[in-house]
Amino acid sequence: MTADLQSAPVLLEARNVVKEFPIRGGSREQRVQAVTDVSFEIRRGETVGLVGETGCGKSTLARCVTRLHELTSGTIIFDGQDISTLGRGRLRPVRRDLQMIFQDPYSSLNPRRTVGSIIGEPFAIHRVADGRERKRRVQELMEVVGLNPEHYNRFPAAFSGGQRQRIGVARALALRPKLIVCDEPVSALDVSIQAQIINLLKDLQNDFDLTYLFIAHNMAVVEQVSHRVMVMYLGQIAEMAPRDQLYARPRHPYTAALLSAVPIPDPDVSDRRHQIVLTGDIPSPVAPPPGCRFHTRCPRAEPRCRTPRRCSRCSGTRPGTVRPAMSPWPTGSSSGS
Repeated sequence: MTADLQSAPVLLEARNVVKEFPIRGGSREQRVQAVTDVSFEIRRGETVGLVGETGCGKSTLARCVTRLHELTSGTIIFDGQDISTLGRGRLRPVRRDLQMIFQDPYSSLNPRRTVGSIIGEPFAIHRVADGRERKRRVQELMEVVGLNPEHYNRFPAAFSGGQRQRIGVARALALRPKLIVCDEPVSALDVSIQAQIINLLKDLQNDFDLTYLFIAHNMAVVEQVSHRVMVMYLGQIAEMAPRDQLYARPRHPYTAALLSAVPIPDPDVSDRRHQIVLTGDIPSPVAPPPGCRFHTRCPRAEPRCRTPRRCSRCSGTRPGTVRPAMSPWPTGSSSGS
């Protein structure tokens, strides 16, 4: 992270966020622990990446941050205001500054509405512009994200997946928000289109002074866009560090395992890389293991990893001497980006 970002004010702060879902037909004690005691902060102008396996709670955390899910407990502070318990009426003005880009560009757009109507919906909801002014703004947004303004009256079915995701980006950008939560915005796209959308998001961040929470399960993609990276496992943050530090010397064995799975185009570098193969299945979020939740699959697990009190050996959450996890990258090499 640059010195400018380190001194930037905090825009979003999550404190001890917990989200549990009741099991339909189960007892009152049976609940899926989707997010457990997660805390982090995002500074203005920063991009924080959030990575982890499918089902680890990334999207649930995103929906908690944007208040699409009600928190079981914890606090979300956005731009100095506690929004954890705000009702729908008081939350509406906050949503102007807190937007989201969804994962699937096919299901996140209403197929019965035109592109102009979809992108212009935020203007209608917040009564910002009407009539010709709304159409003018929508067409400006279409041009900004790389769409033809003349396609204002077309329906989503007339667009490719990459173009549909640009429509979603334009909709999120409509009210000039301060923070955009990107929930795996490129995972459903071809690799060549992924690069275009990532470059678009970078350009928009510079042009409109945006802040991102960027969620993905692809470590290579997150490396391209993030200033800091959070690694999530079974509802908890296993590790959080500046991007270059995390990719060069991961402290948590789970982070090292994820990095060892990233393809490297150079076969000589790839052959020298230490491969980490995890054994066993991911524990159930209904009854997660005590202590470090990764200890059931960790090749370096010790008895203290099973205790509820987290130590600093892996994640660095407490001060003290930290023995870094084995790096999956050969000495002197990078991730190939």
